[in-house]
Amino acid sequence: MGFIMETKGLPKTYGNKDAVKDINIHVREGEIYGLIGRNGAGKTTIMRMLSGLSTPTSGSYSIFGKTGSELGPQMRNVGVLIENPGLYPNLSAYENLKIKCIGMGVPYKGYIENLLELVGLENVDKKKGAGQFSLGMRQRLGIALALIGDPKMIILDEPINGLDPQGIVEIRKTLEKLRDENKITIMISSHILDELSKLANSYGIIHEGKLMDEFTTDELKSRCGQFVLIKTGDNGNTIKELEKIGIKDYEIDHDGYIRVGEQLDKSAAMAKAIVTAGIDLNEIYINNDSLEDYYLRVTGGKHNG
Repeated sequence: MGFIMETKGLPKTYGNKDAVKDINIHVREGEIYGLIGRNGAGKTTIMRMLSGLSTPTSGSYSIFGKTGSELGPQMRNVGVLIENPGLYPNLSAYENLKIKCIGMGVPYKGYIENLLELVGLENVDKKKGAGQFSLGMRQRLGIALALIGDPKMIILDEPINGLDPQGIVEIRKTLEKLRDENKITIMISSHILDELSKLANSYGIIHEGKLMDEFTTDELKSRCGQFVLIKTGDNGNTIKELEKIGIKDYEIDHDGYIRVGEQLDKSAAMAKAIVTAGIDLNEIYINNDSLEDYYLRVTGGKHNG
């Protein structure tokens, strides 16, 4: 599956300050791409450039294989929700969507009803103004606004920020439905990493304006999933003993640890086999790193508390 969006050396400079620099992002068609970073890391700046709301200082990017002046017509295929949704608080969900439909030349009869159902707002009181909505409802209405014109991709900046647990679940289910049933590619930024790990297929870590790492869900599992870590003074013979008890899924990482990705419930048997063979066992434990743990390792951060 090819890249639906790609950037090459993308920077944004304000005066003498680099907001972001040398950004190389690759978003595959049909996936949810999670852009990770603390507030001020540069996530919104990147999204504004990719959605056409801000001009890169240099570099280039492509969407649907088009670059430069070719991007004009293609931007209609990109829906955007940057920061807070621009809603008319005294108008209903239907009326807010109708105004944008008219502005974009999209026939709205029947179309708006489908959009409201798609984002779970089909039962909202048609007379109720958007200003009376919960934050989660406003975010879902913002997503519906981004979907007008049937874009192939949507860019969402912190859509779950500030939501209560129920609101977060509702947004997650909405985004999963858009990806799985409607085949829409989604780029989403968030610093709620536990929730993002349940949703995204690929990730990019942004730190102080730089892309520190980019990886898929499968690559993430190999980096921070659950596995047994073993440290001994003799990796060669340790591996021979592990193989004798049926361990086949293992590798030696860059720190010299043997990482076992199977039969995690047999860590005691692994330790016994190593010690019985007369090999010095320095460490053995089950690693339970999360996406947050990996993010903190990459950025040099620390857990709170």
